[in-house]
Amino acid sequence: MPGIKGEVLWPRLVASKIFKRRLGGNNFVADYPTGDDSFMEIPPCFAPSATLLKDTDEERRNYKVFVSTWNVGGVEPTEDSAVDELIDHTNPCDIYVFGFQEVVPLRAGNVLGSEKSKISIKWNSLIRAALMNIDTKHKTNEHSSFKCIISKQMVGILISVWVRAELRPYTQNPSVSCVGCGIMGCLGNKGSVSVRFRLHETSFCFVCSHLSSGGREIHHKYRNSNIQEILSRTIFSSGSSHRLPTDILHHDRVIFLGDLNYRISLPESTTRLLVYEGDWNALLEHDQLRMELMEGQILEGWHEGNIDFGPTYKYYPGSDEYYGIFEGEKKRAPAWCDRILWQGEGVKQHLYERVESRLSDHRPVRAIFSTQVRVKLKLRALGNFFLSERFERLTNSDTNLHSFQDDFPNSCSNPRFSIHLTDF
Repeated sequence: MPGIKGEVLWPRLVASKIFKRRLGGNNFVADYPTGDDSFMEIPPCFAPSATLLKDTDEERRNYKVFVSTWNVGGVEPTEDSAVDELIDHTNPCDIYVFGFQEVVPLRAGNVLGSEKSKISIKWNSLIRAALMNIDTKHKTNEHSSFKCIISKQMVGILISVWVRAELRPYTQNPSVSCVGCGIMGCLGNKGSVSVRFRLHETSFCFVCSHLSSGGREIHHKYRNSNIQEILSRTIFSSGSSHRLPTDILHHDRVIFLGDLNYRISLPESTTRLLVYEGDWNALLEHDQLRMELMEGQILEGWHEGNIDFGPTYKYYPGSDEYYGIFEGEKKRAPAWCDRILWQGEGVKQHLYERVESRLSDHRPVRAIFSTQVRVKLKLRALGNFFLSERFERLTNSDTNLHSFQDDFPNSCSNPRFSIHLTDF
């Protein structure tokens, strides 16, 4: 039956080629042009003495990381406060990672057609404004002190990563990898957008995903399969100046976020009764993701914080009522679809909660972590060098320093040498 096998594989091959072409490779958007190399490269004319750049011991520094995931149900934000509500303004962080699902409706035209970049631009504009509010409230700077280092959209999945401006010179080797697990097993209506970068000497990977839906008991196996596909098919560039992992699992710090779509394995009437009573522990005993993690079926050795909030799906948009209370409506039992998990040493979770935004049929979820980062002491010495008399003498010569924004106003190509004195 060779002909039948060819007929099955041919549509998937065509769909895969269309999917890869419409993504534009692994390009991404950032405030500054980035390549595989460091944002901060020192040319020979500025090289300090060998003693200054000697490979000395490392030290550990603690940084705070904010992560959120939100299925916005194809609803375009109409209020500037949409992202502002996501952020915990009482607990400012150094790195912000925003994950979204269904930023566009998952219609055939959006899955197969050209990427709708306008919506990602709008969400990033709202993120920038929200982060500026953090600066205003904490009086850190009259302008935004956060920079976008990676923003990537695949159909409805969008991830956007921002760091404090003073960390940008030490944020290196950004890369993205997209995996489609949707129609024909390869289109981007389901799947993941993974991003990675290196902060000082520690590598980070964030996986923003939207897994297979469905409330039948067998459907959790499809979601397990999606995760395995994402872990096996995600491939990053290794980096030209530093050998970095090309897969997800070998990064130092990994966070998996998204609408994972796992449901509660109980009759719908029982689930609704326990939700009404607020008995989260009884519900969590039957949570599919928790059971799969405990049985080692997926993500063995990964961690999730304590869940002490109500199921995040499915609501009537604009309401606090769970969907399905009226006669004749398609039933959707409440579930914790929206989750954040992590692996890696030196990570501690301080916050895990849902946010009461009524924009879509999902409630967003956010987490705050603290994490240790390895820092070579020579980089601290290098910062001191730029403030030294020797550097001042060099900069008084005819050598010119160029701004990334001057040379690359809207590009994401490989940067030329550029230094901002304010970064040190």
